[in-house]
Amino acid sequence: MKWKRPLAMIGIIFLLSMYIIAIISAFSHHPEAKNWLMAAIFSTVIVPVLIYAIQLVYRVLKPDPGKTQEAKKDQK
Repeated sequence: MKWKRPLAMIGIIFLLSMYIIAIISAFSHHPEAKNWLMAAIFSTVIVPVLIYAIQLVYRVLKPDPGKTQEAKKDQK
């Protein structure tokens, strides 16, 4: 599963960019700084859950061919 690592890296980059935007807006006394911080905290919880859900759906929809052959052998 070579797609797990790039998906995790995209999630990390997204979360870090959200926190960087929140910090920059807080130091510049931007009126939306609190909203950016709340979005970063919300994303910290939601992004990993979504990545896990995507992996779970992918695993269910496209099972590993090696495991299905082993399951067929076990049934005989």
